[in-house]
Amino acid sequence: MSWSIWLVGILKKGFSLRFFLARLTRVPLLGRIIDNLVFKDDGIIYLPADQIITIDESLVPESLVLPSSVVEHFIQNAAYHWIMNFCICRDAATCKDYPIDLGCLFMGEAAMKINPELGRRVTKEEALEHIKKCREAGLIHLIGRNKLDTVWLNVGPGSKLLTVCNCCPCCCLWRMLPNLAPGIGRKVTKMPGVNMVVTDACLGCRTCESVCFVNAIAVKDGRAEIDEGCRGCGRCATTCPRHAIRVVVEKDFAERSINFISDLVDIT
Repeated sequence: MSWSIWLVGILKKGFSLRFFLARLTRVPLLGRIIDNLVFKDDGIIYLPADQIITIDESLVPESLVLPSSVVEHFIQNAAYHWIMNFCICRDAATCKDYPIDLGCLFMGEAAMKINPELGRRVTKEEALEHIKKCREAGLIHLIGRNKLDTVWLNVGPGSKLLTVCNCCPCCCLWRMLPNLAPGIGRKVTKMPGVNMVVTDACLGCRTCESVCFVNAIAVKDGRAEIDEGCRGCGRCATTCPRHAIRVVVEKDFAERSINFISDLVDIT
């Protein structure tokens, strides 16, 4: 366990190098080695904020299941819950805009091996309250299996550790996605059944370009265009001054997301 405390210090000091290190994954052979060491079997999805979801026309508003219900499903079904005392990304970047003390939520048997100096075991009720505070602070959830967490926390197996990151737009580790080798970057994706729609209200002001951390938005001919690199976090829809971008969900998006994650991690 002491090894994980030592490694935290190293990671914080080297955090600013993450973009350079991500580019190394594009180097032949070296990229495959890095993939195997810290990204093998990963599968992570972004959950857009509840308040910006637009229902598909075929849905009745009262029947809509919100993205946060995916996290809540796993909290309700997990046998173990662990909250970190801090967000290592915001701590390393000395974040001034979002709370550093709102750290990751881990679930599953492997979470019980985390060094107690880094966090604490909590009840289901405390876990639900934690993610509520994160959403109220403007943080976006990422949920899934992340081998990097098993490495820096010195726990395992990865099939028994579910990660719920609570990310800000300025300090998130995954801002390095555009720098990663495509095969690795695709392991972090948007929620199944989530689509981004640019409406006729768009005037091409470029506000959305400035908040897209994966460079998936470009203004062409006076109108924003969103490409396949979009991870569906919804920050563009949140910040658009004309509300010209919509996050539209399909009927079974929550069920598909839950099935996707359940195939990767067993937390019962």
